[in-house]
Amino acid sequence: MKNSKNRVPGVPPRRTVAVVAAAGIGKRFGGSLSKQYVELAGRPVLFWSLAALHACDLIDEIIPVVHEQEFAATSALIDRYGIGKVLRIVPGGKERQDSVMNGLSALPEGAGIVVIHDGARPLIAPETIAAAIHALEGYDGAVVAVPVKDTVKEAISGAGRPCVAQTLDRSRLWAIQTPQVFYYETLKTALERAMREGFFGTDDASVVERYGGSVTIVKGSYRNIKITTPEDILIAEAFLKSPEGGESA
Repeated sequence: MKNSKNRVPGVPPRRTVAVVAAAGIGKRFGGSLSKQYVELAGRPVLFWSLAALHACDLIDEIIPVVHEQEFAATSALIDRYGIGKVLRIVPGGKERQDSVMNGLSALPEGAGIVVIHDGARPLIAPETIAAAIHALEGYDGAVVAVPVKDTVKEAISGAGRPCVAQTLDRSRLWAIQTPQVFYYETLKTALERAMREGFFGTDDASVVERYGGSVTIVKGSYRNIKITTPEDILIAEAFLKSPEGGESA
């Protein structure tokens, strides 16, 4: 049964809605075309993110958040590929956090769980999305992440160049990805408070954490890369051509 874990006899089911942050300018990518609309294996990057969410049975609705000037392109993409879970498109804001808030403001009545995903992470697997949604039980948030493979050093300003302050314990470090899953009211309340205080987190979970929320980690895949530079398109295409296809643990 779809969303069975959220169904209780006599209680209306929670709707699970995915908000796709796709309003970024992508300055590091370069070119005149936004990175979400650059072709990846013959289809726009944004298509792959939307398609993965559409294929997850736990997702009831998808809300892409894009630049207003890209509404037509996004609408055409949705129609062309039949992504029926997209019922509305929302304009982005100045910062990513503003865009997420715009998406939350457009959530339909009855939304109980919100899945935030980057439109520029095209290789996410529907199974990983579902695992993150299931992991929310008992927590305020659930994030997809992978263990850090490199040695990470904290640096301080030196005479002309950074100097190492300390080497961090790699066994405790995770590289955070999306999707990130929250109860709607938890995320909305945290974001509203952060906006009042002028705080902008590096991801949505950091805002929930700031106000005492407990966030659990779901192990994801190193294939779930974010398209940031043109080289990332080549890497993503190589992953898609591999026997495992998109994401693999």
